Amino acid sequence: MIILIGSQKGGCGKSTTAVNICAELAKSGHDVVLVDADRQCTAANWISDRLSKTNVAKVHCVQKYENIRETLLDLNQRYEYVVVDAAGRDSRELRTGMTAAHLLLIPFRPSQPDLDTLPKLREIITQAMDLNPQLKVFGLLTMAPTNPVINEEAEAREYLQDYPEIHLLNTFVRDRKVYRDAMSEGLGVVEMDNPKAKNEIEELVKEIM
Repeated sequence: MIILIGSQKGGCGKSTTAVNICAELAKSGHDVVLVDADRQCTAANWISDRLSKTNVAKVHCVQKYENIRETLLDLNQRYEYVVVDAAGRDSRELRTGMTAAHLLLIPFRPSQPDLDTLPKLREIITQAMDLNPQLKVFGLLTMAPTNPVINEEAEAREYLQDYPEIHLLNTFVRDRKVYRDAMSEGLGVVEMDNPKAKNEIEELVKEIM
């Protein structure tokens, strides 16, 4: 199964989402490869940090840029799960990845600048589905405020009602420091001592599967 993590904007937790999905899948005993298709190499750097750990599940990694379609199709024959971290913009990696992926996961913050990227992204999704009609598209609210008084999450959910091609997940990810801590250590939050963050990722993986 090919899971593509992509968006039209950086800073939405794209790489963090990708590596945490990989950590949860690997921890659950699945054979998973992480494809870093973002030249910032955030995901590949996470893998490098993870290699120094001896007590965590193995996550394989491949770096590939430009046209990634054939690479993804090939890796899909070799691994149970192929998780792709594509650049946070309208990139060739994102577009070619969509033609091969089974699932596109779009992380976005509950903020107007992130929501403003959706009209353009919808055009790209429509074009990709002409070539890959089986593509499933999910939206994931990330970096949501932990303060219950702030209602940005509800406002974002209402906004997404105008985009029926993007299925908004019930699961959402809060803005927690543990995500940044885990990232710097080559770990997933499911391997850290934070039950709330761990539950978020476990529920995310259950829902998209």
